[in-house]
Amino acid sequence: MSIEKSKKKRWNWKKIIVSFIGVLVIGLIFGFFFVHHYINKSLPQVEGTIEIPVSSEVVVYTDENGVPHIKADNAQDLYTAQGYVQAQNRIFQMELSRRQASGTLSELIGEATVSSDKYFRTLGLRRAAEKSYDHYSEDAKKVLQWFSDGVNAYIKDAKANGTLPVEFTLIGTEPGEWTPIDSLTIGKYMAFDLGGHWERQAFNYYLLNQFSLEKAYELFPSYPKGRMTILDEEEINIAASFKEAIIPEPFNGSNNWVISGEKTASGMPLLADDPHLGLGTPSIWYQMHLESNDLNVSGVIFAGVPGIILGHNENIAWGVTNTGPDVQQLYMEKRNPQNKEEYLFEGEWERANMIKEPIKVKGKETVDYEVVETRHGPVVSEFAEDGGKDAVLSLRWTALDATTELQAILNLNKASNWEEFEKALEDFHAPAQNFVFSSIDGTIAYKANGKIPIYDNSEDALLPLPGWDQKYEWNDFIPFDELPKVVNPEKGFIATANNKVAGESYPYHISNVWAQPYRYERIFEVLAENDQLTVQDMKDLQMDAVNLRAREFVPIFIQTLKEEQLSEAEENALSVLREWNYVDDVDLAGPLIFDEWFAEIETIMYEEISDDVMHLFSNMGQSTDELLRLGNDSIWIDDHGGIKSILKESLTKTVANLEDAYGKKQESWKWGDYHKVEFKHPLASANKVLGYYFNAEKPLPVNGSGVTPLAARHYDNGIVYHGASWRFVIDLDDISVGHHIVGPGQSGHVKSPWYNDQVEDWVEGNYHETTISNEEGMELKLIPEQ
Repeated sequence: MSIEKSKKKRWNWKKIIVSFIGVLVIGLIFGFFFVHHYINKSLPQVEGTIEIPVSSEVVVYTDENGVPHIKADNAQDLYTAQGYVQAQNRIFQMELSRRQASGTLSELIGEATVSSDKYFRTLGLRRAAEKSYDHYSEDAKKVLQWFSDGVNAYIKDAKANGTLPVEFTLIGTEPGEWTPIDSLTIGKYMAFDLGGHWERQAFNYYLLNQFSLEKAYELFPSYPKGRMTILDEEEINIAASFKEAIIPEPFNGSNNWVISGEKTASGMPLLADDPHLGLGTPSIWYQMHLESNDLNVSGVIFAGVPGIILGHNENIAWGVTNTGPDVQQLYMEKRNPQNKEEYLFEGEWERANMIKEPIKVKGKETVDYEVVETRHGPVVSEFAEDGGKDAVLSLRWTALDATTELQAILNLNKASNWEEFEKALEDFHAPAQNFVFSSIDGTIAYKANGKIPIYDNSEDALLPLPGWDQKYEWNDFIPFDELPKVVNPEKGFIATANNKVAGESYPYHISNVWAQPYRYERIFEVLAENDQLTVQDMKDLQMDAVNLRAREFVPIFIQTLKEEQLSEAEENALSVLREWNYVDDVDLAGPLIFDEWFAEIETIMYEEISDDVMHLFSNMGQSTDELLRLGNDSIWIDDHGGIKSILKESLTKTVANLEDAYGKKQESWKWGDYHKVEFKHPLASANKVLGYYFNAEKPLPVNGSGVTPLAARHYDNGIVYHGASWRFVIDLDDISVGHHIVGPGQSGHVKSPWYNDQVEDWVEGNYHETTISNEEGMELKLIPEQ
């Protein structure tokens, strides 16, 4: 081969490669624009005209923060439009929500969610929703249907136009028809998310079977004395029975407070509410403003549900926190060895209800699954595997009864005073909530509302009860008129933070499990010392990061180790804590050291407890605090060499861990290098690429912790997953304007300008104003179908 031919051949290969790269780049560019166009075409329409099943024109103004203001001439058109607008912005979230609560995720996801589906089929949230529907008024049923009509109008249009969100394409599915039962099932899921303490009963049972009676009782829940308030027949393998149980965040709670005009700068009541729930993309809440001929209400609602659950109208404002009562009771059941469908009660065998719940699994055969319901409720100890031969645990739970919360919500939306508001609460049974209220007539009020069972002995709610004995049955509930209530108190304010509701003089048992008192005590501290409170003061308090747990224990820890021989690094760490102002600030080292120290203390003290049951230890922080207050008088502490030994060993591990993670220069350690918030999308766990695309911003350093008013509970890796899912403040001096933060944003569409625009606002405490007199923004007209 000649040199010339060789050169020509090499040049040809070069040309081919260059050409190939050019074609590839063009293809990538084309693909990028194609995908970009494909995703963008599913963006919610906020301007122009859309035909939907309404009787007259409905106008939707979308303001600069993505909040839809829906104005309709009548209720039917209003709720139909609400369903359509919600679906435009949150249909993928709505689809996942109804499937998770109904136990049908495996149809979309595959084998990975079979255990979850079994669990929710066992609980029977959808069965409870179906049972509840029959107890709703005809007017409420109409609202549910109108809302469903709006959702289905969107689904129909999106399927026809190929404009469903890209998430549906990625998982290879389309949403089916929306029904009133779907909305009610999502409502039942929120009752599940706010819990009722059955897991703690299971954990207490485990303790009694693993440790001495005295040692087990030390970990039984108790509320610290003097702090502020507003049986065993056959052993069941708790670790095996519940290792895959889905346990809600123990204190899916909130902060709320309401202040009389006597303590405000405006002379009118102030109200603040920040529900603490899981943080994700999109937010669990959707902010809306609804207006028709007899309604003008603004606030937030769960995606998939009509009405406004929290917010204000032209006359009143309200908010909630979780009461956390003992509304879930485990019962030990004796199964007939000769007939697995029968269970003992009062000396006779009763036939259980056997419910077929086949679970469809994507790409696999349908799983034959059967749920067993005794007189008390579903058998929950065997959804994962057999936990006992002739003994099982069933669950009695108020949320599995027929309840009518949506009916209550619709009436709350129209209430104009405390009497009408309280009357509406008669229909709100599960979950039990602490409602705070204010009105333009100056009234402030509080009620712990819901269906709370009467226990003759409060200790009965600590453990599973004998299901075969009539005397342990729930027979009644605290009468509505005797639920804890306060109206216009002399101190001029009412606050709740999931702390103990009432003192020992209250005649009924409410709960054995309460949130630690630190958030409430800090809120009380701030509100009590100021008689000229403003909206800005309320915002500042919602963002307050003062750690009263640290204020209590840091001096004790330092004093305890005063005579101990410590390394230079350990002494430096104590010096940092000594000079710390007890604020969980992202730029400080104090909160990082304190948080890690407490984690190491708990690791040492509870090393004997099986990892398979630790997720059932729902108030571990409260127990840890109580044991540390006992010091060497605690068996759990004494068994590990005493308080000095535990504090010394845990401090050594703390310093070593932090040096490994952040270097030896303690002056450079920062809480914010560890403690960061991330609003994760449901598809983010599938792979890193989807996480990068769908997650709302990278993790951001954030103040606060799990015990500060600025609630920010974190995983072991420091990522904050739980906190104020919505922040709200209102001054009734101008009740038309509310102040809000909805992190990460309003929209569920990744290309929407309101997808993650409130992430930094959530971190920094920047509120936006929403008015119920709004007629500005991008205008969308929803008109009758031709």
